[in-house]
Amino acid sequence: MKSIILVGYMCTGKTTVGKALAKSMGLRFYDLDWYIEDRFHKRIADIFAEKGEEGFRDIEYRLLREAAEFEDIVLSCGGGTPCFFDNMEYMNRTGITLFLKADPETIITHYHISHTVRPLLAGKNDEELKTFITQQLQNRSPFYEQAQYTIDVNVLDSYDKISIIVSQIQQILNLENGKMEN
Repeated sequence: MKSIILVGYMCTGKTTVGKALAKSMGLRFYDLDWYIEDRFHKRIADIFAEKGEEGFRDIEYRLLREAAEFEDIVLSCGGGTPCFFDNMEYMNRTGITLFLKADPETIITHYHISHTVRPLLAGKNDEELKTFITQQLQNRSPFYEQAQYTIDVNVLDSYDKISIIVSQIQQILNLENGKMEN
C-alpha cells in the first residue's frame, strides 16, 4: 500500500489523527518532525537555531523523500513541509495525500489544549494568534489544497470525534483501493 500522508497547518490534529488511523489500519505511524529529530538527535528548534530555516528545509526535503518511500505507513508532515521545493508534488506522486483543514478558531482551540511547544505561536494572545494564523493559512493554503483529498477537522473538538475523522479517511482509502483494483 502507498504511504498515507497527512498535511495541514499545525494543531489541526495530523499527529493525533495519524496515530489513530495507523492503529485502526494496522500500519506504522511516522511523524516527519520526530523522524528528523531521531535521525539528527536534536530537536527541530535546535536544528533551526543551528542551520536556519533554509538548512532545516533542506534536511526536511531529504528525509521526506526517505520516509515517504516506506510502505504501509501513515506519515504526518510538519505544517510547512508542503510549502517548500516540490514537496507537495512529490507527496502526491508517492502517496495518498490528505489535507486536514481547520479554521483559525479551531486551530487556536487545539493549540490551547495541546501540550506541544509551538515556538511560532508562543507568547501571543488570542487576537494575535488569530491574525498570525489567518495570514499563514492564506500563504500556505494553496499548497495544502494540492492534496488529493481534504478533510474538515473543525468538528475535531474532542478525542471522541477522532474516530469520526478516521472513519471518513478510511472511506476515502477504500475508494482509492477500489480505483487501483480496476
